[in-house]
Amino acid sequence: MAPSSLSSPLHTWLVAARQSDNLCNSRTRKRIVTHCGNRGKTRVVAEQSAKEAPKPKRRVVVTGVGVVTPIGHDTDLFYNNLLEGVSGISEIEGFDCSKFPTRIAGEIKKFSADGWVSPKLVNRADKSMLYMLTAGKKALEDGGVTDDVIAELDKTKCGIVIGSALGGLKVCTDAVEASLVSYRKVNPFSIPFGSHSMGAAILAMDLDWMGPNYAINANGATSNFCILNAANHILRGNTDMMLCGGTESALTPIGLGGYVSCAALSKRNSDPTRASRPWDRERDGSVLGEGSGVLLLEELNHAKKRKAKIYAEILGGSLTCDAYNVTEPHPDGAGTVLCIEKALAQSGVGREDVNYINAHASSTPDGDLREYEALIHCFRQNPELKMNSTKSMIGNLLGAAGAVEAIATVKAIQTGWIHPNPNLENPDKGFDTNVVVGRKKEKLTIKVALSNSFGFGGLNSCILFAPYKDDD
Repeated sequence: MAPSSLSSPLHTWLVAARQSDNLCNSRTRKRIVTHCGNRGKTRVVAEQSAKEAPKPKRRVVVTGVGVVTPIGHDTDLFYNNLLEGVSGISEIEGFDCSKFPTRIAGEIKKFSADGWVSPKLVNRADKSMLYMLTAGKKALEDGGVTDDVIAELDKTKCGIVIGSALGGLKVCTDAVEASLVSYRKVNPFSIPFGSHSMGAAILAMDLDWMGPNYAINANGATSNFCILNAANHILRGNTDMMLCGGTESALTPIGLGGYVSCAALSKRNSDPTRASRPWDRERDGSVLGEGSGVLLLEELNHAKKRKAKIYAEILGGSLTCDAYNVTEPHPDGAGTVLCIEKALAQSGVGREDVNYINAHASSTPDGDLREYEALIHCFRQNPELKMNSTKSMIGNLLGAAGAVEAIATVKAIQTGWIHPNPNLENPDKGFDTNVVVGRKKEKLTIKVALSNSFGFGGLNSCILFAPYKDDD
């Protein structure tokens, strides 16, 4: 493997931080005290009893998945296409982009919400909301959550956390254009349907779910932020079941134009299926994509009680910030390394057990390199390590990317196959071809999988998935 370029001061700092954390964790506090106002007296407010039985550990499992993507709206079709190296990137047809330097994307050409969303809502809502509602209900169907099951659920302990990077972009754009004529022309649904959180709220209305319901916006890391927050609700006992993930439909003149202005996109217009090429020496930028991914998370005993199928278990995860630059990754990968290290420590997973990584790898020159260096820094002792990038075939789905890639990860766990990087024709200098999957799918028995997602602002997120093992 290529040696890490991370600086030794970073390594020293991480070692010191871990030693400090271990020291703090080893100091067991038997009593919690507080000071009573001006009296300066100490009052015991809680004391651990030696006779007190420990609460059973709650575990979070994935019991359903749903997707809407450029290569399929059925999860099995989506993953089979990934395994076969099918690309969903093509010329944009949704609007005239002939004057744009980038004219390609992972655009969804054919989509119908019939049977999933009411016709009235279909005519009013932004595509990002329709994608999410459809993927969310498919995740429920996949998880065996029928109307009869829903009727028996404690709906106060069922929640939804689904976000978006840009929200209802077309609805908002249409409202701005209408307002230039007259405020009377503005669609009354533009404000609620343009918001990031309304899709989750409408889904809750359909299901009568009364638990936590909100959206998170963390740019390209949105989905992972949502998944980890949903898992934490379950771990804390707030909920037993959560729908979580992300959605995006940014293929509008403003969406495309904004990313073009950031100089973030590939200009390989004449060869769209080969435009997204993570780790390849000829990569020239990301390719935008659209769609939605939703996961059904469940507390293990709750899932077992209803005899649900279990795709995988969430072992843990972490969120950090580079605190460095709006669009560029930190040059020494400090935030990414910290995110991975914290996820491993929090979950108790040994780095030697992680043998598959679904990388963020969005086909940018610096981003691919910095992430790879951080991953090698963390896992360089693991000879079984394999990594790939789902973005190589569907592009960067922004707020939906993490969820769709998490679904690809749990499907890899389920099937034992990891998808190829079909455009990795000439690996760039420094990328080990024994680690980065080539142009054909590979068989792999996954021990622990890591799914990475990063966003503008230096936002880092990673989630650890593993095959479910019953301790009973």
